[in-house]
Amino acid sequence: MKDYALISYAYDKTVRIYAATTTSLVEEARQLHHTWPTATAALGRVLSVSAMMGLMYKEGERITVRIKGDGPIGPITVEASGSGEVRGEIANPKVYIKYEDGPNAGKLNVGAAIGKGFLFVTKDLNMREYFTSSSELQTGEIGDDFTYYFTLSDQISSSVGVGVLVNTNQHVLAAGGYILQLMPNCTEKTIANLEKIIAELPPVSSLIEHGKTPEDIIHRLANGTEEILFKKDLAYFCNCSKERFARSLAALDEMTLDELIEQDEKAEVECHFCHKKYHYNKNDLLAIKQSRKA
Repeated sequence: MKDYALISYAYDKTVRIYAATTTSLVEEARQLHHTWPTATAALGRVLSVSAMMGLMYKEGERITVRIKGDGPIGPITVEASGSGEVRGEIANPKVYIKYEDGPNAGKLNVGAAIGKGFLFVTKDLNMREYFTSSSELQTGEIGDDFTYYFTLSDQISSSVGVGVLVNTNQHVLAAGGYILQLMPNCTEKTIANLEKIIAELPPVSSLIEHGKTPEDIIHRLANGTEEILFKKDLAYFCNCSKERFARSLAALDEMTLDELIEQDEKAEVECHFCHKKYHYNKNDLLAIKQSRKA
C-alpha cells in the first residue's frame, strides 16, 4: 500500500480527523539509519505524526519536531512539509528495549527508550522569524505526548494514535496513525461517543497490518459521519545537495576554512537525514571561499 494521508471532517464539521499509513516511509527510514527495533518504532512514530502535522500547513511551509528525552535513544529530529514530505534523524539508532512484565510484556518499550524530557515544534511559515512551542513528555510513547502537546500548546483538545509494528527480521510490517481534533462547537454527546470509540479501537499498527486503510480508520472514528476533504501522498524525502552543504561550508570561520584548504585539501560532509556523503576537493573549497567575497 502506498503511503498517504486523508483529512476529513466528521460529526457535522465539529471534529477534524487526519489518518495516515506510513509503512513504506518508516521502513525507508529504518534502512537509512540502520535502526534496531525500539529505535525504529520511536523514529517511525515521530515521522508518522509529523507527516500528518505537516499537512496542517501550506505548501512551502515546514515544521521541525524535536523529541529531547533522557533515554538511551537520545534526541529525535523530524522535518515535515505541507507537501507530504518528511525526513528524520535519531541520535542512537541501536536501541532494543522490551517490556519485561505486565500487560505489555514482550512489546517494544518506546517510553523507556525515549525517557523524560520535552517535545518541541518549530514552525517555518516563510516569515522573518520561526515560531517554537513545547510541552513536557508525558510517557515517551509519542501518541500521548502529542495529545498533550496539542491541548497545551495549540489549545486544541485532541487524541493522537500512532503505531509501528516491527517484524522479527526487523523490517517494518505496518505503520501509521491518526490525529483527531475537536472543534469549538463539538458537543458533549459527541465527545462521549468518541471516547468510547477510541477506547475500543485496536492499535493503529494492528489495523494497518490487517489491511485497514486511512479511509477505514476515519470511518470508524467518525462513526460513518466523515466528509473527506482531500488525500495527500506521503514520502520520506531528503532535499540535501552538494550546493546546500557548500553554503554551510561557506559559513565557516575563515581560519577553519583555510585549514581545510591548506592542510586537508578536501572536505567530506554527511547528511544526518539520509547519510549521503558529499566530497569537496581543494578547488571546490577555493571556489567556496571565493563565493564569500562575492
